[in-house]
Amino acid sequence: MDNCKNIYDVAHQLQIDDKYIIPYGKNKAKVSLDIYDEVKENKNGKLVLVTAITPSKAGEGKTTMSIALHDGLSRLGVKSLLCLREPSLGPVFGIKGGATGGGLARVIPSEEINLHFTGDMHALTSAINLISAVIDNHIYQGNELRINPDKILWRRALDMNDRALRNITIMQNDKKGIPHNEQFVITVASEMMAIMCLSLNKEDFLNRINNILVAYDYDDKPIYLKSLKISHAIYRLMKDALNPNLVQTLEGNPCIIHGGPFANIAHGCNSLLATKLALKLSPIVITEAGFGADLGAEKFFDIKCRVGNLKPDLVVMVATIRALKLHGGVDFEDLNKENISALLDGISNLKQHLDNIKKFGVDTVVCINHFEKDSENEVKVFKNWLEENKYKYAFCDSFLKGSKGGIELAKVVSEKLENNNSNFHYLYDEKMPIRNKIETICKEIYRASEIEYTDKALESIAKIIELCYDKTPVCIAKTPQSFSDNPKLLNTPKNFKVTIRDVTLSSGANFVVVLLGNIMTMPGLPKIPAACKMEDEPI
Repeated sequence: MDNCKNIYDVAHQLQIDDKYIIPYGKNKAKVSLDIYDEVKENKNGKLVLVTAITPSKAGEGKTTMSIALHDGLSRLGVKSLLCLREPSLGPVFGIKGGATGGGLARVIPSEEINLHFTGDMHALTSAINLISAVIDNHIYQGNELRINPDKILWRRALDMNDRALRNITIMQNDKKGIPHNEQFVITVASEMMAIMCLSLNKEDFLNRINNILVAYDYDDKPIYLKSLKISHAIYRLMKDALNPNLVQTLEGNPCIIHGGPFANIAHGCNSLLATKLALKLSPIVITEAGFGADLGAEKFFDIKCRVGNLKPDLVVMVATIRALKLHGGVDFEDLNKENISALLDGISNLKQHLDNIKKFGVDTVVCINHFEKDSENEVKVFKNWLEENKYKYAFCDSFLKGSKGGIELAKVVSEKLENNNSNFHYLYDEKMPIRNKIETICKEIYRASEIEYTDKALESIAKIIELCYDKTPVCIAKTPQSFSDNPKLLNTPKNFKVTIRDVTLSSGANFVVVLLGNIMTMPGLPKIPAACKMEDEPI
């Protein structure tokens, strides 16, 4: 941290005037939304999406590679700006242990970003729970809206993995209250996070929160948040959180971090406010989407780009030899052993993701996150496959070498952007029937051979059509560990069936959430949480 730049100096690299900087100490700040009026006439930069193969225990390092590309471009003298998602405390103390990159490719101040940062997650959690508190208080105080306690759709939230809160009963032992079931979700899975990340401005945010479907009444009629008359209170809680956050990489290059919905249970992209601002401030903008390309990239294209009218220019697909061998059948404990046949088998996972990206009309560069234990033979075989199949690629060693290790990737990406014209288009027309949209994604991206709907899902779809919200994008919630809805089916499973368990409406976010398999909106902690592993770290 000794060479950490003052945050005003970081802002000056982007020609951001001091009057738009709201400092949170010396090394992080918010950028006031007022800056949009000054930069709105600027030409948009080129947009690069960093995504990855199907994630595994072997790790892919998508955020690390995003930072590596940004630092590598800077070392080449090419101006760029990085846009990342905010970490959630759940994964920080659960499995991941942090989301700010690794080694010499990190954003700083890492621990502050991973923990409280500038308070965005706390604002979101407070806004979410204010809605729940007002709903239950309304029922307690006479229930003028005739809210049915058994049909409250809005869920409380906590930015922590806590399986004990998945299903609880509230208003117990209260003579005036009506006991009813409640379910907590993790903050990043709430519709409020999706709304924050898809809003285009203050007015759009207010309109979206007013349109949230919070419950049904005793006659099964919908009740929207506007009936509670608390949108201005929510906005006051969220006002500062809507301003994007500015930090820097370990090498002092500017980075905007803002918003962080999960890609397995939400749409997995940072805020449109941050990305659209970045495109006005820099000739190249690098952003990432959560988990593998089947989830994060698909939702980036079909939801975020659709809402924000974005035209991505290039995709960087991150893979590791270790992870490909795991998809090829190697046990995790044996990944450091050379295994050419497993590597070649596992490459089919990479190929399916690359083929999927082509369906959106965007070109791809393959980024191999290089590990010391990758054998020379494995590297040679992988390079031969990439060259034979005419994929542009680069090996990246930025974890150990910082920007020097990202130069090869930066050169390939820079050349591609200079000589490539994107033909980006969506996978489906949002006006298609809901089932057609679901089936297009399941068959075209996941390669499912059969799609089954539960009675509950079919009833939910019928209700959404009745409410006239069927002409919206779909956001599929499924395991990130497989193309299928079964996390145990690695690589590229064939002839599998997916089950549509339920379909819910996020009317404020203006998309439909489709639940595949046994997906949880409130994750649990592992047997040994990352929080316990911090015991050995100095304070």
